[in-house]
Amino acid sequence: MSPYPRRRPAELLRGLGSQWHALTLLTVIWVLLWGDLSWANVIAGALIAAVVVTLFPLPDVTMHGTVRPWPAAVLVGRFVSDLFLASFEVAWTAVRPGPTPQGAIVAVRLRNPEDAYLTITAVMSSLVPGSLVVEARRSTGVVYLHVLDIQGAGGPEAVRRDTLALEERVLRAFASRSLLARCGLASDDDTAGAVHTGRGKGDA
Repeated sequence: MSPYPRRRPAELLRGLGSQWHALTLLTVIWVLLWGDLSWANVIAGALIAAVVVTLFPLPDVTMHGTVRPWPAAVLVGRFVSDLFLASFEVAWTAVRPGPTPQGAIVAVRLRNPEDAYLTITAVMSSLVPGSLVVEARRSTGVVYLHVLDIQGAGGPEAVRRDTLALEERVLRAFASRSLLARCGLASDDDTAGAVHTGRGKGDA
């Protein structure tokens, strides 16, 4: 007999529904890795994401926040722009004449160490060519990024500024007003157009 209890289809569907944040994120990552936005890729990514979260369920993660349409659009637009530009920069770095680019590990202390926002920031940083998060410490809120060409990136301080700017866009798009205030990012109109969300399971 299997050591795991059988789950009814209705229970499986409820479990998947409670992890829609994880399903969405995994599907987006799948499409980005293939580099082809098509219905076949989206459906395949969603099916694979459903299998992953079913076989390897994520622990409960409390995430109280909002969805702000305009900051979220800015976040996505800037990410797509960075993805496009970084792809050409990495390609040029690989073929340009001259000395071999010098890589480096840069430690960046984020404003907020909560699981969901730290994970979103780390994943988006890693998806942009030329940088990769090799370690993230929740206890200190520090992420360690490997940068392919540290001089081309403007040096360690430029990498830190860019990473903190990405985290700020993530927080402004999704974080609650109280969290923005704790991070020193609150403004008078930070809740304009916000749609409140509740607690999710596997919201990373």
